[in-house]
Amino acid sequence: MALMITDECINCDVCEPECPNNAISQGEDIYVIDPNKCTECVGHFDTPQCREVCPVDCIPVNPDHVETKEQLLVKYQKLSAGK
Repeated sequence: MALMITDECINCDVCEPECPNNAISQGEDIYVIDPNKCTECVGHFDTPQCREVCPVDCIPVNPDHVETKEQLLVKYQKLSAGK
């Protein structure tokens, strides 16, 4: 499952540098997560780092991008292979 950032985001800038896949970027109004790069930190950490640092708890699972842990691991491996 990729994560998403809701409009409750306060643009505090703490999530972007925590993402090991560079999936988070500044959008037009709030930060956004690229679902093609988000692995919920599978392959890097036990928990999504953006959620760990978010002060307003505005990073839920994106219902449009539901993936299993195995699918996230495959995505992580593909992203890592390109580095």
